[in-house]
Amino acid sequence: SGIGHIPEDRHKYGLILDFRLDANFVLLDYYKEAYQKHGLIKFDAILENSERLIKEFDVRSGKDSASMARTMSGGNQQKAIIAREIDRSPQLLIAAQPTRGLDVGAIEYIHKQIIRQRDSGAGVLLVSLELDEVMALSDRILVMYEGEIVGELDPKKISIQELGLYMAGAKKSYEFKEALNGKVSK
Repeated sequence: SGIGHIPEDRHKYGLILDFRLDANFVLLDYYKEAYQKHGLIKFDAILENSERLIKEFDVRSGKDSASMARTMSGGNQQKAIIAREIDRSPQLLIAAQPTRGLDVGAIEYIHKQIIRQRDSGAGVLLVSLELDEVMALSDRILVMYEGEIVGELDPKKISIQELGLYMAGAKKSYEFKEALNGKVSK
């Protein structure tokens, strides 16, 4: 069902920090029949959804569903965002800096969730400054330099050093550019 988005800034765009966790889980769906009827909120349904997501995505907080998002660790805030977005079964998941500032355990968990989405058939657009992360999670890499795509690369066939040359504009994939121009002109 559409697009899921894991924003780069989880505090500014991912969560409402002064809302409880259960409310943050339904930010995008509160108006749907599952959570309201004739404009009246179904608090039991929201709580049930929250408890399910907390368990399924291992979101840890002091007061479970009643925890304020602000009081949670960065890793658990990110898990909450991922739980909300993945639970909506998106056809495309856009993940911008999904592991920025997180501990190793949270990074590993988030990588597994992104791979699970990819393997389930959803498209995943990963935007990351972490080259190791890009290489580990991608099945293909599009490199941009000065606003232009300069290469489509297979992470299994390229080194981080070569990827860096594309990123710095020192190298371009002319085959990709010719193929792209051929598709555009037809």
